[in-house]
Amino acid sequence: MHIFLDIIISLSNAIKDLEVFMKSIVFKGCGTALATPFTENGVNFKEFSNFIEYQINNNVDALIVCGTTGESATMTDQERKETISFAISKAQKRVPIIAGTGSNNTTSAIELTKYAESSGADAALVVTPYYNKTTQEGLIAHYTKIAESTTLPIILYNVPSRTGINILPETCFKLSKIPNIVAIKEASGDISQVAKIKKLCGDNLNIYSGNDDQIVPILSLGGIGVISVLSNIAPKFTHEICFDYLKGDIKLALEKQLKAFDLCSSLFCEVNPIPVKYALNLLGYKFGIPRLPLVELSEKNKAKLRNDMLEFGLNITEQKRHD
Repeated sequence: MHIFLDIIISLSNAIKDLEVFMKSIVFKGCGTALATPFTENGVNFKEFSNFIEYQINNNVDALIVCGTTGESATMTDQERKETISFAISKAQKRVPIIAGTGSNNTTSAIELTKYAESSGADAALVVTPYYNKTTQEGLIAHYTKIAESTTLPIILYNVPSRTGINILPETCFKLSKIPNIVAIKEASGDISQVAKIKKLCGDNLNIYSGNDDQIVPILSLGGIGVISVLSNIAPKFTHEICFDYLKGDIKLALEKQLKAFDLCSSLFCEVNPIPVKYALNLLGYKFGIPRLPLVELSEKNKAKLRNDMLEFGLNITEQKRHD
């Protein structure tokens, strides 16, 4: 009898340990990395409201606010907080709102992450420290400190082409042991690295593609979706790429991935979000131009992007505004 009781207790403890490492899934499918519309006086919240509604009505599975595409680097702390709160209020829990709360100052990242949590965000997207960078041990310390400060699910954001630092797969493995570090937006462009992350972390770290031209390849390695720039202008289509694949129609997902290839290339012909803001203006939205030091898209690339949008099937002359 005592042996039987001991076995039950051991199994119960094992289940509790397993539950600690069962990671929540913030979303599956397409999360739009929202561009931010600006006027000379700040964020254009009327236009942002229209745009959020458009995104939700076109089947996106999550919205990411104040990320790279949202120009968080040139927003004040107050603007970031107001934009995060506005998106949460507008979405009304219809889709998860993921707040970009990263910084190269750990204390600042913690403060904004706490604000996002108190405002009702569903998760935080936390980019690696940039400029001052750090070591792999520094990354572990940075992310651990942030994760300990909140109950929000944390999505790591690896984009070494911008930050100058790469989260190595071995570092991902160590971070995946922290219960509320649940996923990574992988934008290194290195498919072998993504495969190694999946091999080491298994289901303890969900993977989102951070590159629109690699949605299907990363899904094939066990990824569960994309955090997308493309979906700013083609939300339903990008959602379909993900769910065609996840539902088993790999051929159709691949066809759509390849159909978007030229448009994806044009959306990154200059530094993101320069091209996508021009594209949104072509679709009838008032997103303005990026904030300095980013500048307006060059005339040569305006013509290329416009042509690729038309070839893709976007009707830029008839798209209606959502007033």
